[in-house]
Amino acid sequence: MAMDGYRGFLALLVSALLVGFLSVIFTLIWVLHYREGLGWDGTGLEFNWHPVLLVTGFVFIQGIAIIVYRLPWTWKCSKLLMKSIHAGLNAVAAILAIIALVAAFDFHNAMNIPNMYSLHSWIGLAAVVFYILQLVLGFLVFLLPFAPLSLRAFLLPIHVYSGLLIFGTVIATALTGITEKLIFALKSTGYSSFLPEGIFANTLGLLILVFGALIFWIVTRPQWKRPKEPTSVLLQPNGGSTEGVVGARAVNLDNNGDKSDSELNNEVAARKRNFTLEDAGQRSTM
Repeated sequence: MAMDGYRGFLALLVSALLVGFLSVIFTLIWVLHYREGLGWDGTGLEFNWHPVLLVTGFVFIQGIAIIVYRLPWTWKCSKLLMKSIHAGLNAVAAILAIIALVAAFDFHNAMNIPNMYSLHSWIGLAAVVFYILQLVLGFLVFLLPFAPLSLRAFLLPIHVYSGLLIFGTVIATALTGITEKLIFALKSTGYSSFLPEGIFANTLGLLILVFGALIFWIVTRPQWKRPKEPTSVLLQPNGGSTEGVVGARAVNLDNNGDKSDSELNNEVAARKRNFTLEDAGQRSTM
């Protein structure tokens, strides 16, 4: 299936992957070269897992999960498979974010540092909580087959909007976290002195910001949505009889909102009414 503006999409996708990968690499260099490495002993080495896991999972992997439906090479895959990949990537990001929070709280408690006093911590914890709620709700409503179509149609635009809002909040959390860490880490040597670590970490922040901007641009272009997938829907008259089954055109739901369930229900209802009228007319002439 052809994609409008394929070359532009490919250029942006490669740019996003490159910038996102560089963000992860820069985070590792920051903690390994400037912050003495990684560990799990209650010291600053344990805290260093916090930025590494958040940038890797909450920023990079979440960004990929957001645009996975836009990849034209996956358009021949089943919708269920793509939903599973989308949910799986978000689940990995959530797990890494939780471990990152544990590292931060464990370090603070070991060093007798107060928890949850900064704007960064407030925004970050809120983002993790709402991200997990978003993941659970999306799994129950959109991945499992039990939710009614009307509920899916109602929650789909909320799911899409809240996903982008959470991702934007995560970007803001990462930027405030980098600034907060530099202020505390370089307070004795002078953050304002343009030290190499400060310049390097600020560059990391710019990479994260550019990555977020690229993801937002890719996911908000309507010409790059996953195409609609017509299938068959069978409606049975009241009573469960298979007599008079009507074929209708349906479209599976995904995060792109290709076609709402209300449109599908109206289309199916109209076809059913037409069948009922035709059947009644045939009986009246008998």
